[in-house]
Amino acid sequence: MATFETTRPAPFGAVTTYRVLSAIDALRVAFIDWKNTRQTYAALSRLSDRELNDIGLSRADIERF
Repeated sequence: MATFETTRPAPFGAVTTYRVLSAIDALRVAFIDWKNTRQTYAALSRLSDRELNDIGLSRADIERF
């Protein structure tokens, strides 16, 4: 039965390129999360105290998000 060598080193710069792209993607995800949090905060802030009470929140709860 023949065996084949399947491991070989990555091309020059491939690891660095992967790390840079991973860092850029992490920044993109962090920005999207920040934007969603800001939009949620704004939407909840526009609600009246009664509407917030209907969904089980208070004004103080908004600050925790």
